[in-house]
Amino acid sequence: MLRRIPFLSAPVLSSFVAVIALSVVCGALAQQPAAEGAGKGKAKGKGKEGSGAHAPLFFREEWKQTPSGGEHDVTTDAVSNSNLELKLYGTTAKSMQLTGDAGSDTNPIHLWTGLCNTVCSATLRDKRNYADMTGLAKIRWVTKVSGFHKVHPILKLADGTFLAGDAADGSILDWHESEFSIADVRWLKFDSERGVTVGTWVEKPDLSKVDEIGFSDLMPASGHGQGGWSDVGKIEVYAKPVPRG
Repeated sequence: MLRRIPFLSAPVLSSFVAVIALSVVCGALAQQPAAEGAGKGKAKGKGKEGSGAHAPLFFREEWKQTPSGGEHDVTTDAVSNSNLELKLYGTTAKSMQLTGDAGSDTNPIHLWTGLCNTVCSATLRDKRNYADMTGLAKIRWVTKVSGFHKVHPILKLADGTFLAGDAADGSILDWHESEFSIADVRWLKFDSERGVTVGTWVEKPDLSKVDEIGFSDLMPASGHGQGGWSDVGKIEVYAKPVPRG
C-alpha cells in the first residue's frame, strides 16, 4: 500500500532546501586542509624566530689542558679564551682541579670540585666588557655531578655584589649540555668566601652590568669516589657586551 507524502508549501520547501545546501557547504569546508602558513604568526613571539632574537654569544670557554694532561690544580693557564680571566673563591679554592681530555665525549676537559673540602666557586671575567644579562640573556654549560650536588650560577655585579641563582643542573649518570634563561632565575646574595647564600630573595636585581659569571655547587666535596662533587666543562654565556669604563 502506498503511503501518501505530505504536501509542502513553497516557502517551507525553499527553507528545507536551503538548510540542506548550507550543511553540504559547511561539511566541504571542514574537510579542506588549512591554508599553508595559517596560524604560524601567533607562535613567534620574541623567541628565536620572532622580532626579539636571543642575546649574542658573549663568551665561550672550553678549557685548556696542560701538555702532560691528567688531573692537576687549576690555574689561569686553563683558560683557552684569551679575553677571559679565571677567578676562584672559597677557602680551599686552590684545590679545584682541571682534568679531562680534549675531544673526549666521556671525559671532556673540565673543572672538578672533588678536592674542595669547603665550598669552592669559579667565575670568568671578560677583560674588555661587562655583560648585560637582562632580556633574553642565558647560560649554556656542560655538567656532571655526584651525590646530592648541583651546579648553580653565580654572578658578581659591577658594584661587587655576588649573587647565587636557584637554577641547578647536573646528572650523576652522564655529561649533559643544558641551558637556562637568566630571566627565569631567582637570586640570593652570596658570600663567595664562605660559600653560602645570605639574606632574602633579591627582587629584580640590576643585571645590566655583570662583572663575572661562573658557578658554585654550594656544598663541600668528598674527594675521589662517588660521594659528592661537581664537574663543569664548556661554558657559554649569551649576553650583550657593555664596554668597561
